[in-house]
Amino acid sequence: MKKFRPGVSFGDFVVKDMAAARSRIKEEGQRDFRRGWLIWLGVVLAIGTLVVRLVDLQLIQGERFRVLADENRIKQIVLPAPRGKIVDRKGGVMTPGSETSAHVIGYLGQVKEDEVGLLTQGGKYHAGSLVGRTGLEEQYESVLKGIDGGLIVEVDTQGEVVRRMGRKEPIAGKDVQVTLDGGLQDAAYTAVKEKKAGVVVSDPRNGEVLALVSSPSFDPNEVSAKFDVLSSQEDLPFFNRAISGAYAPGSTFKMITTIAAIESGKVEPRYTYNDSGIIIVGPYKYTNWYFTKRGGMEGVVGFSRAITRSTDTFFYKIGELTGPGKIVEWARKLGLGEKTEVDLAGESPGWLPEPTEKGWYLGNTYHLAIGQEDTLATPLQINVMTNTLANGGRKCKPHLVSNNDQCFDVQISGEILEIIKKGMVGACSPGGTAFPFFDWNEAALVNRGSASFAKASEGQSLPVIACKTGTAEYVAETGVLRTHGWLTAYAPADNPEISATVVIEGGGEGSDVAAPVVRKIFAEYFGVEDRYPYGSIRGQGE
Repeated sequence: MKKFRPGVSFGDFVVKDMAAARSRIKEEGQRDFRRGWLIWLGVVLAIGTLVVRLVDLQLIQGERFRVLADENRIKQIVLPAPRGKIVDRKGGVMTPGSETSAHVIGYLGQVKEDEVGLLTQGGKYHAGSLVGRTGLEEQYESVLKGIDGGLIVEVDTQGEVVRRMGRKEPIAGKDVQVTLDGGLQDAAYTAVKEKKAGVVVSDPRNGEVLALVSSPSFDPNEVSAKFDVLSSQEDLPFFNRAISGAYAPGSTFKMITTIAAIESGKVEPRYTYNDSGIIIVGPYKYTNWYFTKRGGMEGVVGFSRAITRSTDTFFYKIGELTGPGKIVEWARKLGLGEKTEVDLAGESPGWLPEPTEKGWYLGNTYHLAIGQEDTLATPLQINVMTNTLANGGRKCKPHLVSNNDQCFDVQISGEILEIIKKGMVGACSPGGTAFPFFDWNEAALVNRGSASFAKASEGQSLPVIACKTGTAEYVAETGVLRTHGWLTAYAPADNPEISATVVIEGGGEGSDVAAPVVRKIFAEYFGVEDRYPYGSIRGQGE
């Protein structure tokens, strides 16, 4: 019989296996427990992040998001303020859509991107708003614009208005009454249309501008669509020749030379000169226009006759006797070489030479004395000078808004003013240089109401006109010698109430091209029936 031998029983196997199993379960359980903490940590961090974000959204940025939400829900509709009107001295509305007055009135354009939000008189500019560009529209923008109103509404997600929440009424802009006369403005523009010209018409007594024209002009309604085309045109339609065009004043300057000569004490009021048509200085010859054109000589002339006939040699001589310094000094006193400060942007100061011992010769003085050399003036400046002479030496600042008179005395002796007036009346009378006025002044001087080509209103006499022609030479870009035609005048000569200054750029002689324009303006102002045969003018006179 075999002995029992101890060994591994099933039970032992089972027990040991269960123990091992328990051991494995315990080890696996410990690993799962550690993973659980990581999961809980992740959950806590996630919840913390959400809490922080909620705090940020609700407490920190809540107001901002509320505003954004309201902006999506609440809309403000701008109610544009009615723009004020620009009305002339008689109360008529000046048209911001006519080329007749485009340079003085200006035009309206849309607000640029960099202008959005800018304040004016308490209101903001908005995209799509209109703003004054150039002229009076720009100068008085803050008055004309007014203050926009607004409508606050609530909209749905489709942008449809669901209710109105508030309304602020717009405050209309104020009207601006200007000194311009609409009828004169139209007459002046019609007279120079299709020419390169600048025209200023004013009241010598106070400086009120009655008409201001620059030609060629532009249609304000076409600016937005055709700005690039208009800007590139050779005749410069945007250029305001009345206040920005600087030209040699020619013989209109001779009144300044007269004042400088007598007021300085260098020349006596009764001084005379025997014109032989030419002055010779070394190898240089300086001629009178009458000698150059027809070989004529004026003979013995004094100040008034020299102004009437525009005798260059006379003014060469008194310029030499007076000296260039005094001439320039008086030119400044009478408004040349500096801006007049008219209430329009873009004015040119013109230019006056600075005479010095070095580089300044007698020939330069001769040219200065007759308005040549480096002297440049705008039509507005020559008009101010003319007004000062007409107003007894009282100089008034030109202006375009009513009740803005600013005048002061320049201190010119009455004797000199009478000498100049006599010469200027003569210039517009038979024997003078401004031949388009001869019939008019011939009748006016004998107190008649009608002339060969002009007839005053019933029971009225024609007003006597005082004027001065001017023909200023310049060298064109092509190298050809050309001339600007000037005429400046005032009337009635004994009690002036209107003046007009015209320059026709590169147009020829003043009597031919500028005098007819002034005659048409005066005929409009004084209600004169004018039948002058303008088509027959062939270039007579200076």
